[in-house]
Amino acid sequence: MNKITIAVDGHSSTGKSTLAKQLAKKLHFIYVDTGAMYRAVTYFALENKLFENQKLNKEKLVAQLNQLEIDFQLNTNTNESQIHLNSTNVENKIRKMQVSQHVSIIAQLPEVRHKLVEIQQEMGKYGGIVMDGRDIGTVVFPGAELKLFMTASAKTRAQRRFEELQTKGEEITYKEVYDNLIERDEIDSNRAHSPLKKAEDAVLIDNSNLSLEEQFEMIKALVKCRTKK
Repeated sequence: MNKITIAVDGHSSTGKSTLAKQLAKKLHFIYVDTGAMYRAVTYFALENKLFENQKLNKEKLVAQLNQLEIDFQLNTNTNESQIHLNSTNVENKIRKMQVSQHVSIIAQLPEVRHKLVEIQQEMGKYGGIVMDGRDIGTVVFPGAELKLFMTASAKTRAQRRFEELQTKGEEITYKEVYDNLIERDEIDSNRAHSPLKKAEDAVLIDNSNLSLEEQFEMIKALVKCRTKK
């Protein structure tokens, strides 16, 4: 099989990470969750009190970017890659609602995007990788052999995210999740640097009414076609 690059972009809570993990496991490719990388920087900013009254001290964060080491390590218990920030596993900590409420602010910063894109391109320069995020097919790997753009209705995505947070014991209402998702969509789609948009050659996948099995079978066929070329 050709070691192609697969770029998975799309809106929040469309199951990008779940799909990308499935593909990587099936193909024996490397999986990289770029959203987790932006969440890790956000977690760092929150932990270091770089938000004051919801306003980010951009200068302090940018000055500390070179101190951040972000990588993915295999959890031998779950056999899944988990993100580490400065040698500490932060996989669960970055999924908290507080991080979700601030991550789009961090992701707008060109200095942050430049640093993380460099890391992402280094990770995938030899192919054989599945990477998900919001600008993978447009900025990180514009030459990727297969580009997917994931979407679903806002109500469907909010319900998925709400149920996920409930299982983790977070006290949150559906309305709070829905409002946060709409706000993130607006920021991600309209930011000045690397906005969320579908690459012209990306395949649009609306999974509002698709089961995980139906979606995976559909995308496996696309992968098979691309790897034969």
